[in-house]
Amino acid sequence: MEQISTAVIKQRDEWWIGWIKKAPGVNCQELTREELLDTLRITLREALEFNRQEARICVHDRENVQ
Repeated sequence: MEQISTAVIKQRDEWWIGWIKKAPGVNCQELTREELLDTLRITLREALEFNRQEARICVHDRENVQ
């Protein structure tokens, strides 16, 4: 299932900077717009996977406490 996220991107001098709305901590900077978009996609994917793993751990821990 593909999820659509909104990226905010800006060029500051020679750098491109950007972040994903509604995804705290997912922000990057690169020298080209294309590199920035690729890096944002990778960083968002990693952040979502990390959050999934953390959620699974919490559920597992809660099940073992009850």
